[in-house]
Amino acid sequence: MKRLILMRHAKSDWSHPGLSDHDRPLNKRGRAAAPAMGAWLIAEGFAPDQALVSSAARTQETFRLSALTCPARTEAALYNAEAEAILKVIKGADEAADTVIVIAHQPGMQETANRLLPDWEIDEYPTAKAAILEFDSPSWFEVTWGEGRLVAEMAPKQLPEV
Repeated sequence: MKRLILMRHAKSDWSHPGLSDHDRPLNKRGRAAAPAMGAWLIAEGFAPDQALVSSAARTQETFRLSALTCPARTEAALYNAEAEAILKVIKGADEAADTVIVIAHQPGMQETANRLLPDWEIDEYPTAKAAILEFDSPSWFEVTWGEGRLVAEMAPKQLPEV
């Protein structure tokens, strides 16, 4: 079995008009949400074995502040990626990792989650939301559309400490 966590980056800061989209950091709310979501993942038994993180500053900061201790691989292909590109990155995950977290962007996170599930189940994907899916597949390479099960989902606004 493989477990996949699809997490959108935490809330980003729009107050620096000179920064490129790629270089935007998190805002105060995002800097609070990232560690809260990391703590929730760990407390619920969803600590990942590997992280695949977009190259954008806000996704990198989300991972760093989440305090998840797994190895992370920066994946430039995840920056503002569509579902097909995200699935391609997932298929390249370390086969020794049973739980992988992908930290990337909307609308790709929601589209990927819903295409991996047999039915469209996720209507909203706010910042820092995590959806946890499981697959009967023994290999990341074999993960494909419509074969996942939604195990849990959480957004920072549902946590008491955020």
